[in-house]
Amino acid sequence: MSKYSGKNVVVTGGSSGIGLAIAQSLAAGGARVAITGRSQAALDAARERIGANAIAVRGDVSSLSDLDTLADRVKAEFGTIEALFVNAGVTALTPFESTTEQAYDKLFAINVKGAFFTVQKLAPLLSRGAGVVLTTSVAGVVGIKDSSVYAAGKAALRSMARSFSRELLPREIRVNAISPGPVDTGVLERSMSKEAAAEFIAERVADNPMKRLGALDEIAAAAAFLAFDATYTAGVELAVDGGVTQL
Repeated sequence: MSKYSGKNVVVTGGSSGIGLAIAQSLAAGGARVAITGRSQAALDAARERIGANAIAVRGDVSSLSDLDTLADRVKAEFGTIEALFVNAGVTALTPFESTTEQAYDKLFAINVKGAFFTVQKLAPLLSRGAGVVLTTSVAGVVGIKDSSVYAAGKAALRSMARSFSRELLPREIRVNAISPGPVDTGVLERSMSKEAAAEFIAERVADNPMKRLGALDEIAAAAAFLAFDATYTAGVELAVDGGVTQL
């Protein structure tokens, strides 16, 4: 029997990057996986890569009506779920002097509001003993230039891991966070110029004790550990960052 046979899982932001890596890993282990994303084309491509154990639900986590639709679909398809990976998010550089209200609101609407209401809407479907994993970032711990808004949002998620745990532990549901360091997901190239992305990545590698970017499967393995194996762990933020926040 595969490790995750019989497990039902939801991964928001599962059409690319870390979310897709988590979904692929769990589906390969026998889990049934529901992924979300805003692009139907990206979702279709991801579902094909993940395989027959996946369903894709298009939606924006900053829209509560879209989250209601997701919860309804998951309930109809799975009934209950054993793990929820709150991974959907956006990255953008926000220089302090030139950050606009629109840019600020977009980052918080998706990264913070979206995460809060994802957990709220799907919590009724979590089975006793389930695991919830929020995706934070090293940016929430260390100061990174031009990232103050993004970093504040990720720090908010780290706080949510603690408070959600207090809310949900009476149902034996554990909530934790995974904090990836620099990982080559391709998201930076989509959110800034190729040159700016290359410079940003080079800076992160230079500052990293391991002198490299993390691999997506390394992040996925750590996330799965928190969701399924860390049964005496609640409210923690697990750094998977090459040691950059620890050394």
